[in-house]
Amino acid sequence: MQQGAHILLVEDNVDAAESLKMLLELHGHRVAVAYDGETAIAAAESDVPDMMLIDIGLPKLDGYEVVRRLRLSETLRDGFLVALTGYGRDEDRERSLEAGFDRHLVKPADPDDINALARLSLERRGR
Repeated sequence: MQQGAHILLVEDNVDAAESLKMLLELHGHRVAVAYDGETAIAAAESDVPDMMLIDIGLPKLDGYEVVRRLRLSETLRDGFLVALTGYGRDEDRERSLEAGFDRHLVKPADPDDINALARLSLERRGR
């Protein structure tokens, strides 16, 4: 069986984050959680993930600012960044892609969609 992806989940709702973390781990992924943007950036720099699932509506630094900073980072600029958000209008999708996200998922996201993106993130990294 193929090794799962290393996923950094950035979600300020603790219950939602822990539930999704457990679900992803059941699918064989290694999951770290950050509850705000600043912590997420630091966590990604110390242990580069295959994929980051990032809520847009975060406190302090919103998801758009997190992505902007990640794309400026020498180490993280090529990361696979997925918006996982309640914002689901066409304009929201366009804005997230313009901000630097690679994909846009609306909560609650289908676990099969997340797993497919995790596999894609591994392919992009040659794993």
